[in-house]
Amino acid sequence: MNKTTVAVVGNPNCGKTTLFNGLTGSTQHIGNWPGVTVEKKTGKLLGADSIEVVDLPGIYSLNAVSEDELVARNFMLSGKTNLVVNIADASNLERNLFLTLTLLEMRIPIILVLNMMDIASRRGIRINTSKLSKALGIPVISISALNSDDIKDIRRTIRETLGNETIPNFIVTYPESVEKVIQKWSGKLGDNPRFSSVLLFEEDEETTERILSEGLLSKDEIKTGMKEIEEIRGDTPDIVIAETKYELITSITDSCTKKRKSNKAFSDKIDQLVLNKWLGVPTFLAVIFLLFWVVTRIGGAFIDFFDILFGSIFVDGFGVLLDKMGIPQWLSVLLANGVGGGIQTVATFIPIIFTMFFMLSLLEDSGYMARASYVMDRFMRMIGLPGKAFVPMLVGFGCTVPAIMATRTLENKKDRYLTVFMTPFMSCGARLPVYALFGAAFFGRYSGIMVVSLYLFGILMAVTTGFLLKNTLFKGEATHFAMELPPYHPPQIRTIMIRTWNRLKVFITKAGQVIIIAVLILSFFNSLGTDGSFGNEDGENSVLAEISRTITPVFTPMGIEKENWPATVGLITGIFAKEAIVGTINSLYGQIAAGESGNTGTADMENNEAFSLSESLEDAFKSIPRALSGIFGGNAAVGQTNPKDNTFTAMQNSFGNDWVRAYAYLLFVLIYIPCVAAMGAMIREIGPKFGALAVVYLTVLAWSVATLFYQIARGHSILLMGLSIGLVLMFIPVFNLLSGRKSFTVMR
Repeated sequence: MNKTTVAVVGNPNCGKTTLFNGLTGSTQHIGNWPGVTVEKKTGKLLGADSIEVVDLPGIYSLNAVSEDELVARNFMLSGKTNLVVNIADASNLERNLFLTLTLLEMRIPIILVLNMMDIASRRGIRINTSKLSKALGIPVISISALNSDDIKDIRRTIRETLGNETIPNFIVTYPESVEKVIQKWSGKLGDNPRFSSVLLFEEDEETTERILSEGLLSKDEIKTGMKEIEEIRGDTPDIVIAETKYELITSITDSCTKKRKSNKAFSDKIDQLVLNKWLGVPTFLAVIFLLFWVVTRIGGAFIDFFDILFGSIFVDGFGVLLDKMGIPQWLSVLLANGVGGGIQTVATFIPIIFTMFFMLSLLEDSGYMARASYVMDRFMRMIGLPGKAFVPMLVGFGCTVPAIMATRTLENKKDRYLTVFMTPFMSCGARLPVYALFGAAFFGRYSGIMVVSLYLFGILMAVTTGFLLKNTLFKGEATHFAMELPPYHPPQIRTIMIRTWNRLKVFITKAGQVIIIAVLILSFFNSLGTDGSFGNEDGENSVLAEISRTITPVFTPMGIEKENWPATVGLITGIFAKEAIVGTINSLYGQIAAGESGNTGTADMENNEAFSLSESLEDAFKSIPRALSGIFGGNAAVGQTNPKDNTFTAMQNSFGNDWVRAYAYLLFVLIYIPCVAAMGAMIREIGPKFGALAVVYLTVLAWSVATLFYQIARGHSILLMGLSIGLVLMFIPVFNLLSGRKSFTVMR
């Protein structure tokens, strides 16, 4: 069976991915802001496995300037498309039809899909789709991409159109001077010379290079043709082409649409507040604070439930079962404390991760995310940074990997590299459980403020890094940021829940694999003594303790004493995945606490009799109302309503009951190198040399900032303060020196 390809094409933020999900049954990430899709996605049309559907990044024309636009442009010009589904925003029809006319000039079958008809109707816009279809000579369908019946109509139309692939006969008639040049070139440009001529007029680099390399036209012929048009029209050919298309679009829309006068749009009224010159930033900070208040208070209220429930089943209950089966102690340690403890750890941060993804999805779907980017653009341009860099940084609140990939939306290569250096400072979802754990152990009712302070400090460090690099390694003028602000609309709960579930599922799957393996290995080496014996979880004689105590002095200047070796292990495992830090800390401090209390974590007969699954489940469910009752009273910090007292006590003792040491440790976690997956994405986007430079920069900066904070707060060593400041300032001449080297030169 021959495979046919259908491309979903449209402007940014017009509903392409929502339509793609409906056509294929996929659940790709969608957002009410541009730049969400940065690579093409593929899927099979529901009910027709032979039809492949491709979701392309948003474009306004085929003149690509950014990496994501190049993906769409190159695919469209590859000749692999049998049918184009051109989705357009019905509330902004004039702007969207510019791309439609370009696609019509390609002479491939097209279906025009008008999305967001509900928004157009609220704005007093009525579109006669029959007239529009007749004017363009292609099928036109009006839909809401969230309506399943509308999606079924499109699937049916796709199958019908593919069965009768009619080439549109619509032609854009240009001024006589342009038509003469097209006619002159038409005999030399092969198939579809009209479209190739238009691309030449628009100074499309790849088309020009191809035509010159194939010898179809010479440089002089192209230059002469362009000059003829400019002399007659008084404008460059690309402007003449654009003006002609927009005049035609105005004529078409005037005949097919009716508009009634409407009051100021609801979005405009809200924007008077959130985009206000003086109130925009405070509003943004208030939204961020509310976001993390909800995450730490409401999401955190369910941590104890998951902790007790999964701990009872997979650690205590599993340990009792293994003991009754007569399993050897070393294997029981691996299975109960390792695998079971890993599952318990993953489960404990399900509520806060779910809440965070839910809140981020809510902000995306409502339209506020785009406003946040606009507000920060104004601030970032004041210090010479590209405003568009803040879009990937916002994505970084969820995960650093897609944030780094989102830098492809930046047209300027230097800005793209600079933004890749900035994104790791954004606290990804994997860091949040670490903050939550330390918040419960050290900060109590102030844990929410502590979490917000780390997120804001991350933004500050990102901006500072950007400013440093913009004036050294990536020198250049600040680029302008043009961004479409989508209208506000009520969030679709179904869409938000699907998006939240998909993000959570991926996160838990990834975290589960890493954490369970990490906890399994750590539990084994923490139980294994240097003499080959097991049961050394008190940390004095275990292999893991011995190795870690050797490394820990490096972190002593930031408050990590030699006896606090589990904190060092957490930083090492965090290189593989930041979520592994929580697993490491929970496991090691928990085992130390168990060792100090004389319980190694493997049940003996007495414990067998004491363990009751029903009582544990009852305790788990009782923890929910107890936690929720303290949300507004200020007494229920993250996971604090029924804390794992022994584990927290071990943590507090190891950090000297000092919140300053704990905060210095969190500063290091915030700043030091991201996980291996993020580093892989970084190297992929900016190359191994810049990737290695970023690793060195982040590591040195993390140690310096954490050390400086601790030394200032506790007033210990002037020498270490000076060393920390000196290491940070050292990067200024280093970056300046590297900027002069050819191997570190980034072309625009």
